Amino acid sequence: MHDTDLMARAQTLAERARRRTPPNPWVGCVVARDGVVVGEGATAPPGGPHAEAEALAAAGERARGATAYVTLEPCAHQGRTGPCADALLAAGVRRVVVAVEDPDPRVHGEGTARLAEGGVDVTVGVGADPVRRSLAPYLHQRRTGRAFCVAKTATSVDGRTAAPDGTARWITGPAARADAHELRADSQAVVVGAGTAIADQPHLTVRDVDVPPPHPPLRVVLDAAGRVPATGPLFDLAAAPTLVVTTAGAAPDTVDAWRAAGAKVETVAAAADGGVDLAETLSLLARHDVLQAFVEGGATLHGALWRAGLVDRLVVYVGGVVLGADAHPALGGPGPRTLADAPRLTLTDVAQLGDDLRLQYDPPRPGTPG
Repeated sequence: MHDTDLMARAQTLAERARRRTPPNPWVGCVVARDGVVVGEGATAPPGGPHAEAEALAAAGERARGATAYVTLEPCAHQGRTGPCADALLAAGVRRVVVAVEDPDPRVHGEGTARLAEGGVDVTVGVGADPVRRSLAPYLHQRRTGRAFCVAKTATSVDGRTAAPDGTARWITGPAARADAHELRADSQAVVVGAGTAIADQPHLTVRDVDVPPPHPPLRVVLDAAGRVPATGPLFDLAAAPTLVVTTAGAAPDTVDAWRAAGAKVETVAAAADGGVDLAETLSLLARHDVLQAFVEGGATLHGALWRAGLVDRLVVYVGGVVLGADAHPALGGPGPRTLADAPRLTLTDVAQLGDDLRLQYDPPRPGTPG
């Protein structure tokens, strides 16, 4: 087997672990001799062994003189487990192939440097693109200090998210709604604005997924003015934890009621439009160990995130329905005045779900043409 094949196997192992490892990255490792796999592993839940330790334990003495394929740079610092770079050196591996470097300042470049200093042949970049895409939430959070923002919206064929009377359930069918729960399960937080919390009374829990996460995602309500009452499904703390992000403008009695209901409450600065400061909110979520924040609505919140350049991935479910010009648009607020000013997105995935579609886009990177 070639390097690319063995790294692809390591990536498959990593994907299987992605819901159990956060806030740590999901990593896969394969140990091979002469192209034959002798050990493999993936990162265990926090506090458990990393992928390299799992693979080396499976390989045993066969690791000596072998090659290790790791999706993320081995760590070089002492955390709840020992440095993986040291474990690879102690096992006597001859070569280590890494897909992407770890931007965590405790690791960045240190893991590969320690291996090279120990006489190991190190190759970086094999299979980097799929690994980088899979690990985007972790890589982004470590680089920027903000949670990776996935904005999800469900629209009609003509790009509307609610009928003229405000009704929005259900634009898409059961298959699309089940798929959205899988994306919730990949996230550590599910986020809505005050308007959606009041109008829809959502539960924001993960239901009926193939592989449930070990802990329910944090439910996050953005409510700058204290509009959301401390009642309803979002304040059923037996189902999942809830965090309310607000500002100093919220009435103290409302804040006290949220806390009395069991929710966590955090205060951030107010934005110019009167909402919460969204960049500060994503930084706050990162400090709550959120790698990926799944933002479910509504149009006002999505529009504000988009205009602020804070959407890292856009997921659009298109339902087989037409709502007309009087219906509500997908993104609230002003847009570009001309087509030339409109940003061009990169389509990265398309899936048919019954009579609906799921479209996944990457926004243009800063500094690239619109």
